[in-house]
Amino acid sequence: MNIKNPMFNSKLLAVCFASLLIATSCGGGDKPKEEENKENLIDTDTAKTAVLNVGGELFSVPSPIQTAMLIQKSGVAYDKAILNVSKNANTYTNDFMRSLNLGIYGADLGYVSMYNQTQDAIGYLAAVKQLADKLGVSAAFDTGTMKRIESNIANKDSMLVLVGIAYRASDAYLKTNKRTEVSSLILAGGWIESMHFSISAYKAKQSEDVKFRIAEQKQALGSIIKLLASNTAPEAIELGKQLSDLAKVYDGIQFKYTFVEPTTDSLKKMTYINSTNEVIVSKEQIDEISAKIAEIRTKITNVQS
Repeated sequence: MNIKNPMFNSKLLAVCFASLLIATSCGGGDKPKEEENKENLIDTDTAKTAVLNVGGELFSVPSPIQTAMLIQKSGVAYDKAILNVSKNANTYTNDFMRSLNLGIYGADLGYVSMYNQTQDAIGYLAAVKQLADKLGVSAAFDTGTMKRIESNIANKDSMLVLVGIAYRASDAYLKTNKRTEVSSLILAGGWIESMHFSISAYKAKQSEDVKFRIAEQKQALGSIIKLLASNTAPEAIELGKQLSDLAKVYDGIQFKYTFVEPTTDSLKKMTYINSTNEVIVSKEQIDEISAKIAEIRTKITNVQS
């Protein structure tokens, strides 16, 4: 099947942690300007493709918030059953599993926040904080912002602004402390959970936009495989093999870019991008991707280590 979608005008955000989504908070005691440029903060810090610089090489991965926004926009209802159970956080007993599940819980927290699920957000915030504490990541944050997050947990816009602040703080902390292996696993967990969201949403309602999102992940998957390649732990090597098997499915998906001249509305002072990306993907390929993501995610979320 051919899927056409408008070209994404991707902005860059400081990544690594599509997952600490609101781990706790950020350093610094000043109150965030939640009422000023709120939409701009959300747009640039939480909902666009992320670029991570590791060893001078750039890796591009979509933010989980970007996926959650697309799913909500497609009209798919909130479904708590697709999330990793928040109380499972205490079952992950080594840093490999904690890092991956911190990525998963961070994406889950972004998802529940996007749907204004306050009570569920409290549980996922606690799960993220628990894993961040055990990994030593929460040292990047102060208690002041943590309290602001808790007090704004019912306000989606404020929560997403604070997500942007947490992105910057966690990114800076992990870079400064040269914890690339941890950050790569967090990023991988967030990506896997985002794929799980997309697949679950597509099964619930067959949106072409969501299908396009699933099909276009070849580059992001390649970035994650390369990031994990430097991790020589047996578990990381095994995860890399599983993701490489998934990449073989993506090798059969075809992409076609068609340039169409932009149009400008002089009265509104707006320029519209008319170029398209076309993805040729079959039902069988989507089913294979779905099965492999389910297998990988189950091993990450269900295994007690």
